[in-house]
Amino acid sequence: MVRHSVAGFAEQLGMEAERVGDLKTVVSEACINVVQHAYESVAGPLDILAEAEAGEVTVTVSDFGRGITPRADLEQPSLQLGLTLIAALSASFEISGGKGSGTRVKVRLPLGADRAEPDAEPVLEPEGAEIEVDAPDLIGPILGRVFGAVAARQEMSIDRLSDGMLLTDAISAEGAGAFANKHFRLVVTDGDGGVDLNIGPMSEGAGSRLRDRLRLPGENGSLESLADAVGVDNRPDGEYLTVRFDAPGSS
Repeated sequence: MVRHSVAGFAEQLGMEAERVGDLKTVVSEACINVVQHAYESVAGPLDILAEAEAGEVTVTVSDFGRGITPRADLEQPSLQLGLTLIAALSASFEISGGKGSGTRVKVRLPLGADRAEPDAEPVLEPEGAEIEVDAPDLIGPILGRVFGAVAARQEMSIDRLSDGMLLTDAISAEGAGAFANKHFRLVVTDGDGGVDLNIGPMSEGAGSRLRDRLRLPGENGSLESLADAVGVDNRPDGEYLTVRFDAPGSS
């Protein structure tokens, strides 16, 4: 009922049919996140706010449940994959909240598909973010969500985004105890070539040990194969795990 109500609102504003389908998916994923994670199997309120702005629709889905927990539940990947799908289908999205204070997901979708002029060359200016946190247990939710949002700018496929989420989840699970002085820095850059993650600083040798733990048991492979390149960079403040995901068509 919720997604059809929001879709009807968007259709009245003239949203294209393809975008309406994306909007339904985004709203469904945000609501599923509330049902599965907000109230721990008990009933609770869900607020939906749809607003019309210049050439776009903004939808905010809010709950008043347990909020964003310090570590993502690795046995329930729906949260990570749901947010990745939201990032891929929307023009932009924001997630806010805190432990015990609920979660708010705000998404923005244009009424029409963005199309370049036939002779225009697409240009993606390099952008990035640097995040420093003194609580390594937060690496899971932060790394996955930042990667999902930045990778969506590169118009990566859902399968490619899912590969990236699986790898960042594994890095988060294996690497929380590797950071020097219980402090971690995440540097994310993206441009026309792809997405680069730099995660550290780690104690001496910790980067290589983390890579070893990404190997598949009993196999000759590794979860590193989900990325285009993985390495360890030695810097003055410690080791950094470097992860590269090429943009579509760049390789």
